[in-house]
Amino acid sequence: MRNKRKIAINWILLIIWMGVIFIMSNQPAQISDSQSIGVIKLLSSIGIDINGVFGQLANFVVRKCAHFIEYMILSLLTFNVLNLYVNTKRVVIITIIIVFIYACTDEIHQLFIVGREGAIRDVIIDTLGGITLIIIKLLIDSLANIRQVKKDKV
Repeated sequence: MRNKRKIAINWILLIIWMGVIFIMSNQPAQISDSQSIGVIKLLSSIGIDINGVFGQLANFVVRKCAHFIEYMILSLLTFNVLNLYVNTKRVVIITIIIVFIYACTDEIHQLFIVGREGAIRDVIIDTLGGITLIIIKLLIDSLANIRQVKKDKV
């Protein structure tokens, strides 16, 4: 019973996150731009001056960081679902493929949204976000395994 709940929760989280990405991509450029400006203002209010560092590129940087982080989360959720069914090596490969394909479909979707554009650059950023998460996850898992082996030896 508990296993079925875990499977269901992992699938639900993945589907919800895919929906969140779709909804965010479905917003016209003006709304998306105002959200980025909101993030810049929020960061500024806590003492992080993105405009001071990046100038007019601040909005661009925030938007690309958002892409990167969105797809890191997508990668984690996809990894968790696939990990229920196949070994880690296959999970890594299939997760990267799914993240890449979803990034491609997301950019195609944006071609049909007012003021938005589909960009190969964004597919690359999205996919790199997914790959980065996988690398971090594998490193954390490896460190946990090393600690467990050391603990078992004691």
